[in-house]
Amino acid sequence: MSRPPLLTTGRRQGMGSGVEYEFERLTISRDLSRSSVTRMLVDRAEHGGWELDRLRLSPDGTRRVVLRRKIIRQRPTLYV
Repeated sequence: MSRPPLLTTGRRQGMGSGVEYEFERLTISRDLSRSSVTRMLVDRAEHGGWELDRLRLSPDGTRRVVLRRKIIRQRPTLYV
């Protein structure tokens, strides 16, 4: 296999009511089996805090996946 089966990009976006999400786009090759893709997405969900936002299956068999996770901002504490 000469090309990488997985491409990723990240971006941040706010979605109303003060909640911000970080998005990661994945392009998964059709060479990977359904079970291996499921295993990979479950691993990202369990260990990275990602959730599935969108999955599109192209006519050529590639999968375009969009994952998202909340961005948690900490407020600075006051020092006295």
